[in-house]
Amino acid sequence: MPNEYQNKVVIVTGGAYGIGRAAAIGFAQRGAKVAIADVDIKRGEETLRRIMDAGGDALFVKTDVSSEADVKALVEKTVETYGKLDCAFNNAGIHKVFASMADFTAADWEEMINVNLKSVWLCMKYEIPQMLKQGKGAIVNTSSAAGLVGAPSNPAYPASKHGVVGITKSTALEFARKGIRVNCICPGPIRTGMNESLVAANPEMVKAMDQKVPMGRIGEPEEVAAAAMFLCSDEASYITGAALPVDGGIVAD
Repeated sequence: MPNEYQNKVVIVTGGAYGIGRAAAIGFAQRGAKVAIADVDIKRGEETLRRIMDAGGDALFVKTDVSSEADVKALVEKTVETYGKLDCAFNNAGIHKVFASMADFTAADWEEMINVNLKSVWLCMKYEIPQMLKQGKGAIVNTSSAAGLVGAPSNPAYPASKHGVVGITKSTALEFARKGIRVNCICPGPIRTGMNESLVAANPEMVKAMDQKVPMGRIGEPEEVAAAAMFLCSDEASYITGAALPVDGGIVAD
């Protein structure tokens, strides 16, 4: 439906590229006003230009999602600009290294937990009060197939993504009778810049992981964005607390 988000306001974190960029553009194409958040200014502004050049309405806010001050400012700027907040796609995340439990560093652990998990808590901490004022809202968080099953990756990535599933479910239960739905998506291997950098660093390991996809291919960012947009939409009005795999069948195998 081309105008299903007409007059709605949506925050998309990690909107500079990959799944976040696909979602920001997709929401805008369907009529939403989009607040694009990312630490990468150049790529974030490129997402903004693509939306504006196509006739959409958006703003870019440089945001370190692991910073409480930045997240608070993002929500405040969005509401100041557009007057409300209907939906949020808390998508920002990182996966930088493959390493064993024994070799993984404390610095890498803290960075990954902060960006992948703490950020989801911070985003919801500031998004939900605004949605409560309005009496309604929908939130989608990005976990991973590695948030549902074990993954030979590194200790922090699956830990952070399992945490996203947990905080999604607990928050969904807390606000189920207050008009706010909270779900998460769990992508498998997707053709993004992050995945490409991992392929370059660990081609054989990533190739082996991709070969495990029952559908026989990696996914496209637009396919994941479509799932997020569905869960944010009114068509998903009776869905909350779900962890939806978008993974070509990996967790079903």
